[in-house]
Amino acid sequence: MASPSIETVREMIVSYSNWGRWGADDESGTLNFITPEKIVAASRLARTGKVFSLAIPLDETGPQNGGFGRFNPIHLMTRDGNDAVANTTPRDFYGGRDAYLRSADDIIIMPLQCGTQWDGLGHIVFEGKIYNGYDASFVSSKGALKNDIARLGNRIVSRGVLLDVARARGQEWLEPGTVIGGAELEECAQRQHVAVGEGDIVLVRTGQMSQVSSRGSWGDYAAGSAPGLGLDSVSWIHDKQLAAVATDTWGAEVLPNETPDVFQPLHILLVVHLGLTLGEIFNLDELATDCAADGVYEFLFVAPPLPITRAVGSPINPVAVK
Repeated sequence: MASPSIETVREMIVSYSNWGRWGADDESGTLNFITPEKIVAASRLARTGKVFSLAIPLDETGPQNGGFGRFNPIHLMTRDGNDAVANTTPRDFYGGRDAYLRSADDIIIMPLQCGTQWDGLGHIVFEGKIYNGYDASFVSSKGALKNDIARLGNRIVSRGVLLDVARARGQEWLEPGTVIGGAELEECAQRQHVAVGEGDIVLVRTGQMSQVSSRGSWGDYAAGSAPGLGLDSVSWIHDKQLAAVATDTWGAEVLPNETPDVFQPLHILLVVHLGLTLGEIFNLDELATDCAADGVYEFLFVAPPLPITRAVGSPINPVAVK
């Protein structure tokens, strides 16, 4: 059998593209599968009040190493407590009307996709197009004039399902280069006694965060070899009518890619053609431990992007509520 190639990707586009499915003007993609009824049903999954943050810290200890122009967040204080003690900013708050009142302020400088984040539908360009057939020129120097992630600020609330593939294999983590296909995702769901369906947001745990933690260093986590979703997972994601997918790896799909002649083929298929909002760098370990303990792999999932106008991606603090 011939190895997958760019031609494989083009053939799969014909089978799985959602362009026009929700109208010529759509900019939400598979998030259209999340209905008000779906959100109401998902809210009932919050039974114990346990809340799990799935984000990594936004600080200088993150995984970025300069690749693709990404660096870890830079946090700076514009005013701090020492200014107040020294009384060097007498007019820094409310026009100096209260001599006893001072403040601290700070700023952060960061690529929007340097930590736990969503890839928006304007993020990936393939053959001059972004999701729903919009010309790539709609992502201009002013940002995304189409497929702006900020417009999704009230869309990413649904039933979440964790598929702990590493634990299902009896491993602490999957080795880099391990391919996860649709059949394995379905088998994992069955092992966990959870059904995956329309409008769900599926979180796939490879265990790579555990591997990073065990060695005490991010190493080549950013853009290096990684386990991840393979081309065979696309049909499963499409047929299940998932609203979104996220993983605990840098790029969601397996690295090295299965296609030697095109980089990140699943981003082409999932983001550009399915219109699927894709999450990366999720920390799923604490949630996975809890799910394994109580056998409950479904939860209320809430992860809106920041309302950064015309952005193509967004940092997030996704939460799972059980």
